[in-house]
Amino acid sequence: MHRITGKAGGDSLIEMSPTESFNDDINGYHQHASSSTGSLQQGQSAIDKQQHSKDSVFFRDGVRRIDFVLSYVDDKDSERKQERRKVYEANLEKVGLELETEDKSESEDGKTYFVKIHAPWEVLATYADVLKIKVPFKANDIPENNDIPMNWLSTPFRLPEHVMHPEPDYFTAPFNKSKSDFFLIDDKDTFFPPSTRNRIVYYILSRCSYFKDECGDKKGIKRLLNNGTYTAAFPLHDSRYWKRSRDANCESERYSLYKYWARFLCFFKEQPLNLIRKYYGEKIGIYFAWLGFYTEMLLFAAVVGTICFIYGFLTYDDNQWSKEICSEEVGGSIVMCPLCDLKCGYWKLNTTCNSSWQSHLFDNVATVFFAIFMGIWVTLFLEFWKRRQARLEYEWDLVDFEEEQQQLQLRPEYETKCTNRKLNRITQEMEPYLPITNKCARTCLSGATVLFWISLIIACIIGVIAYRLAVYAAFASIMKDSPTNKLQVVGPYITPQLATSVTASCINFVIIMILNLMYERVAVWITDMEIPKTHLEYENKLTVKMFLFQFVNYYSSCFYVAFFKGKFVGYPGKYAYMFGEWSKLRNEECDPGGCLIELTTQLVIVMTGKQVWGNIQEALVPWMMNWWGSRKARNHPESLYSRWEQDHDLQGFGQLGLFYEYLEMVIQFGFITLFVASFPLAPLLALINNVIEVRVDAWKLTTQFRRPVAAKAHSIGAWEEILSGIAILSVVTNAFIVAFTSDMIPRLVYMYAYHSEGEMSMKGYINNSLSVFNISEIPQTSRPEEGENPAWFNASITTCRYRDYRYPPGHEKQYAHTMQFWHILAAKMAFIIIMEHVVFVVKFFVAWMIPDVPSDVRARVKRERYLVQEYLHNYEVEKLKIQLSQNGNNECTCTPMIYPSLPKHEVLSECL
Repeated sequence: MHRITGKAGGDSLIEMSPTESFNDDINGYHQHASSSTGSLQQGQSAIDKQQHSKDSVFFRDGVRRIDFVLSYVDDKDSERKQERRKVYEANLEKVGLELETEDKSESEDGKTYFVKIHAPWEVLATYADVLKIKVPFKANDIPENNDIPMNWLSTPFRLPEHVMHPEPDYFTAPFNKSKSDFFLIDDKDTFFPPSTRNRIVYYILSRCSYFKDECGDKKGIKRLLNNGTYTAAFPLHDSRYWKRSRDANCESERYSLYKYWARFLCFFKEQPLNLIRKYYGEKIGIYFAWLGFYTEMLLFAAVVGTICFIYGFLTYDDNQWSKEICSEEVGGSIVMCPLCDLKCGYWKLNTTCNSSWQSHLFDNVATVFFAIFMGIWVTLFLEFWKRRQARLEYEWDLVDFEEEQQQLQLRPEYETKCTNRKLNRITQEMEPYLPITNKCARTCLSGATVLFWISLIIACIIGVIAYRLAVYAAFASIMKDSPTNKLQVVGPYITPQLATSVTASCINFVIIMILNLMYERVAVWITDMEIPKTHLEYENKLTVKMFLFQFVNYYSSCFYVAFFKGKFVGYPGKYAYMFGEWSKLRNEECDPGGCLIELTTQLVIVMTGKQVWGNIQEALVPWMMNWWGSRKARNHPESLYSRWEQDHDLQGFGQLGLFYEYLEMVIQFGFITLFVASFPLAPLLALINNVIEVRVDAWKLTTQFRRPVAAKAHSIGAWEEILSGIAILSVVTNAFIVAFTSDMIPRLVYMYAYHSEGEMSMKGYINNSLSVFNISEIPQTSRPEEGENPAWFNASITTCRYRDYRYPPGHEKQYAHTMQFWHILAAKMAFIIIMEHVVFVVKFFVAWMIPDVPSDVRARVKRERYLVQEYLHNYEVEKLKIQLSQNGNNECTCTPMIYPSLPKHEVLSECL
């Protein structure tokens, strides 16, 4: 039996037998072969299943569209849930929604009930008025400027016009139910697109009570889902993704999105943003617009970064300091002091030959240029995105949307948990509010929780650093006689430094992933506890918390290698220890090639690991869960698998689905800007990842997830401020990386001020950059143990070298810093100040030169506002004239000359 209910007031229950059902051929409902019923359970009515096309998005009458679906399963504790459902569905009917229930006997698993919801015109019009949804009132009469130079070059990347622009361009105005004849309404059934319809229905579902007295917090579909009253609530996809719907009334936009957007073979094509917006709503459309624009801008950074890397490769043979390190005359004769206590022996400089050559690929003159370029690139990216966003705001009717979002769309949780009421001075209406004392207490608890978790991350990072210090000595002792040293190709590259760096980076990456899983739940919990007022405020609060955590989690290890490792080492005889001398954990040194190559290694492992793992997780996990969830359905004929059952077996996208997509990309943005001076190929890796990311996100959204509830958003929200903050910080970090992590400044100071020959050259730089220490002065607690020194070491060697600028033994200021050290330090500080000022001046000049809103968009917005006022004025005047004439006012039958006489249908439809 099936229940079909009408609008408020009717409350009629119509019992229908299968034979009384409906015409088989209405709107694509086709009779299937009777043989397909063989797998049905005993007693199950087969005819309704056969009459329903699996693509159907309509009620059984084939006329009323399914705007939303609720599902539930009867269980042992079902009495309270049944009562909730009964009251909730009755209240939905009272507000005008129409419901139709599919019995569990007709579901694929024989357990699930499906409640289909339809919003009639009266309900849609009422809530479109409440939500101020913009609808068309006149065709856009501003000509498009399509005369783009060399436009033919973009032809291979274009999509068909009907996909790129699925709707004509109109001027729009907020819908007003009392003036419905003012708008261009050809057909009330199709006037509001499905995305708008499901947004309105979800707005009602979120605020409808499931308790008779309508008091307290007994409201909303979200609470009913949390307490298990319903198992799912979702709007329907309009077709299968791999095939058009048989129903001519179904748009099959999902199929078009899959064909032209979600397939990986379309990776070089433009994105159909208007179709994405039409099907999924503006919020998801804005995300893909931003992701596509970011990927396009990465192309320029990737090209320049690759050129800088090629420059380092081509100048390989001009690397004088590496030649000295590798030569037997210089590097082979310099004995270096031990790199750790007891377990490390003396070593010769030429053992770092390979790491020195590798470091040159990234540590060269082009590094400085690329760091400056990226400072300017990030400004161009942000400014051009603002212009692109402003154009989308106008084209998608999002201008002035923020005010509506703040005032009209309170979170249901806020309305139910805030029992206090106060007068809103703007709307002059009583509204819920959270007392200031309650708000402060919740904010303090939230802040303390965030600080605790950030402290936990820092503690984990310190633990990884302690690991590096502890195992380096072990690796040094084990690997001195390791069989890997005899390998011809890779033997020279397997060093204690490399082994320590790689294992520590991998451990750090695992810790990052584990902490991420834990903190995601904590961040959602403390944000819920704060009870934000609007959805926008909720997302902004969660965004700040999650980004602070992720910032510390992902970047702290890179900050350590870039700005702390090798900076506080001390010198032989007076080394610095991490937790004091008792800990025996001596601070790490950078090898003579510098710490830049280790920062590059850290960056590549964490960045690449995150991207690869993220893409596997995003694509594979939903696919496997859907595959497992639909395993029973695969045993039944496809004709028995209804549209709502197919969507029910998919994964729910979730309220925070888009949030994690933004977070992933913003973290990546930090990697390619904050530390890009150490790895010019980072933008290229990000570009390759993003080309895949766009299609993976499109594929999973189109094929693996239920259709999300459409939502509006006029921008990328708090992420825009976060990106601007990263852009500013990146200038500082890259300046410090070039100055303190790379050896660029010491080399330049030597070449210009300390070279020994007449012409500027780097000859003698290595010998100049290493200080001398008397071996006899090394404390007994730090000297290498017996058997740790190499075979070539003997008593005739009385001194060793270390990386620093200090006076030699026997000097009146022995082991104190030389004047060259202070010259280099001054040069580093001067470079940081000059680079920051140059980049910031260029950044602010570029930002000033590029307006945030294009001039043509500004003109269009002004014209639309002008037309709305003019047309509404003419509409009201004409309506008044018609009303007076209908009232039989014959005193003045002539039309005033200031208002030309027009046919009624033209006035009411075109407002002319």
